[in-house]
Amino acid sequence: MHEQPPTQPKRRIAHLDMDAFYASVELLRYPELRGLPVVIGGSRRSLPPAGAGPAGHALVRDYVGRGVVTTATYAAREFGVHSAMGLMNAARLCPQAVLLPVDFDEYRRYSRLFKAVIAELAPVVEDRGVDEVYIDFGAAEGGQAQGGRDLALRIQAAIHQRTGLTCSIGVAPNKLIAKMASEFHKPNGISIVFESELAELIWPLPCRRIHGIGPRMSARLEQLGIRSIGELARCERDWLVQQFGRNHGSWMYQAAWGWDDRPVVTESEPVSMSRETTFERDLHAVRDRAQLRELFTTLCEQLADDLQRHGYVGKTIGVKLRYDNFQRATRDTTIDGYTNDAALIRRTAGLCLKRAPLERRLRLLGVKVAGLVRSDSPAHGRAPPQPAELSLF
Repeated sequence: MHEQPPTQPKRRIAHLDMDAFYASVELLRYPELRGLPVVIGGSRRSLPPAGAGPAGHALVRDYVGRGVVTTATYAAREFGVHSAMGLMNAARLCPQAVLLPVDFDEYRRYSRLFKAVIAELAPVVEDRGVDEVYIDFGAAEGGQAQGGRDLALRIQAAIHQRTGLTCSIGVAPNKLIAKMASEFHKPNGISIVFESELAELIWPLPCRRIHGIGPRMSARLEQLGIRSIGELARCERDWLVQQFGRNHGSWMYQAAWGWDDRPVVTESEPVSMSRETTFERDLHAVRDRAQLRELFTTLCEQLADDLQRHGYVGKTIGVKLRYDNFQRATRDTTIDGYTNDAALIRRTAGLCLKRAPLERRLRLLGVKVAGLVRSDSPAHGRAPPQPAELSLF
């Protein structure tokens, strides 16, 4: 026997997701590329020579290196190109695609612009990154009309008028369902979901559509014969807890039934900051020690600068490694007191490296500081700066 959903006040929450955001910004700059497969990735200095593609642009087929796809136009996605794919793999799938370098400054500028448009129409907005937000439609004028469709249409039109960009919006009783709904009619779509439509619109979807269920968890569910959200909802909570643990099993049960009482949060403090780099070629901890030492120190200094500029200190310091076989490893340690001192971060992260396997060649190296608090908070004690200690590199 399944539980009854908790009683909640009627809410209308929207998830707004910009359509192929980086690629769309580039198409504003290069309108001659509209309708063509375009891949965004790599730096300007790593791109192949221009001239082979339309209007003199570089083609992905000529790329050689370790870069990854940041995003791609919908025309390129039809060939199987997707974010985080290696650029050389993208070249095999869609060699005729135009390749453009990433321009984060321009993407951030457009991000600020479209969010300012939303703020004029809806006062309660939660920033979820450069290209997506949650919006409390219940706190906005006209936000309940037609389940939120009227306001969604106004926001969509205003963003396009001011930026030339399109977005997709899902409006639902909560964040969980709104995020799923924003994917229903991409690009430039609006999807409205009511509580009574859970079984009709949400339960037929694969479990992967629940934000928080990734490939590994989805594969595990399929092994257990659970493929759709509806099949997940028919499972008993206690059985899911036995299979996936108390916290995750309970969360999966609630998600399948569409229960989510998270508010739209207008301001939030980061819990961690990190810096990482992917190497142009795989590096070995011994044979490339000098290069790794320099890169490692630079990452720690950049991370310390980020913390200081944003006014944070932290006490859990760690490293992240990705090997040539794409396996990952992380190690961290918690110090006494808080810090944003580069030397102490470097020394502590170096000690973490001593506990990580370093036999294989490295593809990526990262440094992270977590457990952040405001540096002007009186509730923490500062860890004394210490000189850097060279560890393995």
